[in-house]
Amino acid sequence: MGIAALAKPEREKVIALVGNPNSGKTSIFNDLTGARQHVGNWPGVTVEKKEGKLGYQGQTFNIVDLPGTYSLGAYSEDELIARNFILFDKPEAVINVVDASNLERNLYLTIQLLEMGANVVVALNMVDEARARNIEINIPRLAQALRVPVVPTVATRGEGIKELVATVAKQIQESTCRPLKVNYGREIENELDKLEQIIKQDAKLAMRYPARWLAIKLLEDDERLEAELQKEGSRPVLEAVAKSKKQLHEILGEEVEAIIADRRYGFINGLVKEAVIRHQTLEQRLTISDKIDSVVTNRYLGLPIFLLAMWAVFQFTFKLGDPMIGLVESAFESLKGLAAGWLEALGAPQLLTSFIADGIIGGLGSVLVFIPPIFLLFLAISLLEDSGYMARAAYIMDRLMHALGLHGKSFVPLLIGFGCNVPGIMATRTLESRQDRLITILINPLMSCTARLPVYVLFTGAFFTANQGWVIFSLYLLGIVLAIIMGKIFKTFLFKGETAPFVMELPPYRVPTLKGTLIHMWERGSSFVRKAGTVIVGVVVLIWVLSNLPLGVAYASQESLIGRLGTILAPVFKPAGFGTWEAAVALVFGILAKEVVVGTLGVLYGVEENGLTAAIAHSWTPLSAYAFMVMTLIYIPCAATIAAIRRETNFWGWTAFAIGYSLVLGWVMAVLVFQAGRLLGLG
Repeated sequence: MGIAALAKPEREKVIALVGNPNSGKTSIFNDLTGARQHVGNWPGVTVEKKEGKLGYQGQTFNIVDLPGTYSLGAYSEDELIARNFILFDKPEAVINVVDASNLERNLYLTIQLLEMGANVVVALNMVDEARARNIEINIPRLAQALRVPVVPTVATRGEGIKELVATVAKQIQESTCRPLKVNYGREIENELDKLEQIIKQDAKLAMRYPARWLAIKLLEDDERLEAELQKEGSRPVLEAVAKSKKQLHEILGEEVEAIIADRRYGFINGLVKEAVIRHQTLEQRLTISDKIDSVVTNRYLGLPIFLLAMWAVFQFTFKLGDPMIGLVESAFESLKGLAAGWLEALGAPQLLTSFIADGIIGGLGSVLVFIPPIFLLFLAISLLEDSGYMARAAYIMDRLMHALGLHGKSFVPLLIGFGCNVPGIMATRTLESRQDRLITILINPLMSCTARLPVYVLFTGAFFTANQGWVIFSLYLLGIVLAIIMGKIFKTFLFKGETAPFVMELPPYRVPTLKGTLIHMWERGSSFVRKAGTVIVGVVVLIWVLSNLPLGVAYASQESLIGRLGTILAPVFKPAGFGTWEAAVALVFGILAKEVVVGTLGVLYGVEENGLTAAIAHSWTPLSAYAFMVMTLIYIPCAATIAAIRRETNFWGWTAFAIGYSLVLGWVMAVLVFQAGRLLGLG
């Protein structure tokens, strides 16, 4: 017997046909197979199974018409059959028939297919009906957003069928599919990451199911999968799922399944906004979210509303936070006085008294007084995020980003950067293009993170009490403007290329739960407290030591080591209006952590009886203070951000570039602010 006779025959390539009821799926099946089809039943059930043959360029494909279904939730036999066939029979391609006149409903199934990692080609059927309803679909943009081919068809007239077959054959040959990743929000994503890792440790599960898809389905309370895992003895996975669901329910106050569904529809809503234009209002009733979005995402009103919302956040933060700062500051001043008096009464050496009173209590206290506004800021941001508005903010800014040639999706990591630049830089992993990632990484440090907030509060409290919210708002706005300008410059000269489409999830508006909002506030604000207890204490102690060496010099004088360092650097900052050695030293140590800028000034000024704010008001002017805040906003990122840039770019060259350009830009902007202010008579 010859070798050819012994060879196992090649498996006939299978194409699955799936879609919503009444989407025209049966018509497309008939167009593809003609008379070469037969009808049977699926194994073990009475559901009809239709198969047919398709010949194309010498190849024969087996077309399997799956039951019509709205989703793959496995709540019905039809859904279970469709899901299991795609999951376990692994067809070479899946033709997803979508009703073009009802995209929102039909794309829910599409998203589920893509999350499974199926090799999908979308047959956008009934495009004639969509046109008749004055619905214009940008098919290339839809295809780019879904990352799969989209072929327009009119199955009842056989239009687009040849193009569909050619596209499917090409898709099978190239096999370029990869699972779509919908962002389900920070809390759910954190739990999904944990569950994925546990699932991957179970070799049998990892081979049978896509890890992320299985994690999502288990969080959705998929009873059939849970029963399957019980049968397989996958106890660690089920225990981890139960723990994750309990954690999410406590934080979010709702069933996870409902939130996941809302996020999918939010993704679809954003996609449709990007790819579909309706030239007249549909007769269907608009939801409350639609009505709100008609105002807050309006082409002309959206940006002013976003700016107004940001201004309101800062007014809320500082109108409530300012009185609290005074109380905390007074408490630390009293504690410092008590500690100094107690140590002197015990006969402690002057150096030890200074170390504890001036170094630890004074330096740390000058930072911790800003806990109230930081927690209030996170409270306000959490309210906006949990309500669903922050997703709209990214959508609004997408238009501006596209107008400047930048990727709209880049604004999401930039928004995260307002909290902390490190996770903002890490969030650039969601960008498919390396060029877009690099641009976003380079401009992310221009977003004013909360570590800079103590500096702003200190100086605005000293000079701009009546307009504190406005002044700090201007700094945040300046960071956004500079990020957009630098991004445009980088795109033009360093990273030329087309901008990819952007789909932003637009979840429905919700009333934030008190518990969830407070948890989010604490998660973010507590990181500031932890940093104060570790990094800031260490730096404050180092500054105190350098302020007292060599032994015998006056505390924090120009003759001390730290004074000599500041004296060398001070002339560099003189054109910017803050050419004092204390300011220079504060900026140098601020590279370790931006909060340290305030702690450094607290140690160097000794925090007199009336507090650091009084010391600042005595030594600075409003113009030099604003220039210093601009420098703090822009100059070299903190050490943790520098490390994140190196890790995400995997190249020291880009890290050095980020350090260099931000230092130069910060100095130039500070000088421009000060010198322009002097020319205007503001000095």
